[in-house]
Amino acid sequence: MVPTYPRHPAVLAQQARTVAAAVDGRLVLGIGLSHKIVIEDMYGYDFSKPILHMKEYLAVLLPLLDGQPASFTGTTVRANIGLTTASPGRVPVVIAALGAQMLRLAGSQADGTVLWMTGPATVREHIVPVIAEAAESAGRPSPRVVCILPVCVTDDPDNARERAARVFAIYGQLPSYRAMLDREGASGPADVAIVGDEDTVAAQIGALAEAGVTDFVAGEYTAGADGARTRAFLRTLLT
Repeated sequence: MVPTYPRHPAVLAQQARTVAAAVDGRLVLGIGLSHKIVIEDMYGYDFSKPILHMKEYLAVLLPLLDGQPASFTGTTVRANIGLTTASPGRVPVVIAALGAQMLRLAGSQADGTVLWMTGPATVREHIVPVIAEAAESAGRPSPRVVCILPVCVTDDPDNARERAARVFAIYGQLPSYRAMLDREGASGPADVAIVGDEDTVAAQIGALAEAGVTDFVAGEYTAGADGARTRAFLRTLLT
């Protein structure tokens, strides 16, 4: 995922088209707003209008990714530029969208969303209905729903969840992720981590697919024997 604020959309489009050419068109570009604590407190950008910023960012980024020039003057983004960077075709874009406004934007203009700290009930009852309705209303294909969650295959789930609580503690405090955890009824990141033996983990990943997840990304966070076991199991899912 690439934070939008620190990168002009024309620069990102040029980079994305270059990478897409290098990987024979297999690139899916993920973008997101990041968080106030990062964008405003660290980088010094104004984070007061995040939805407007993303709309304006897409107004420049999407035409350039499609090989068209962009001419746009907004409040947060301005551009009058075209690119000559070669690309094998259109570069799909998915947006880190969790709230309703951002989900509607992702569904109506982009190719889907990328989720983090979002459990199956929230995917089924909030994410998929909102983004799918927006895509249908805009006459766009069914959106991709990319879900990333911590994963550990282990015989000691209590220890694995305790480690997840420590490793991912900050995400339980950031407002956007906290809202998703609250929707799920989760006290913290450990409660949405996918933890257990192979059958348990497979069942939890399957539940995400049933909820509407189209692409699952495992957030590995353990080393040693559990880490090796987790990777070995995840490889079996690819077949």
